[in-house]
Amino acid sequence: VARQVLSFPPSLIPLFVFIGTGATGATLYLLRLALLNPDVCWDRNNPEPWNKLGPNDQYKFYSVNVDYSKLKKERPDF
Repeated sequence: VARQVLSFPPSLIPLFVFIGTGATGATLYLLRLALLNPDVCWDRNNPEPWNKLGPNDQYKFYSVNVDYSKLKKERPDF
């Protein structure tokens, strides 16, 4: 019985690999958005977590032309 369940056409292996890779990537990206995005607030004690970000913190997933380590603070402290 187990042999019949595990015997599937070998041509389906790439399909399972690509669907598994896509599902894993989507899950990891959603976790990254939920945990590292400054717009998401999990802490009720700090209702404005974006105020803790400094000018050198990179919160974008990919930055093409901006080097965040060289930015200077141009905003007031609250």
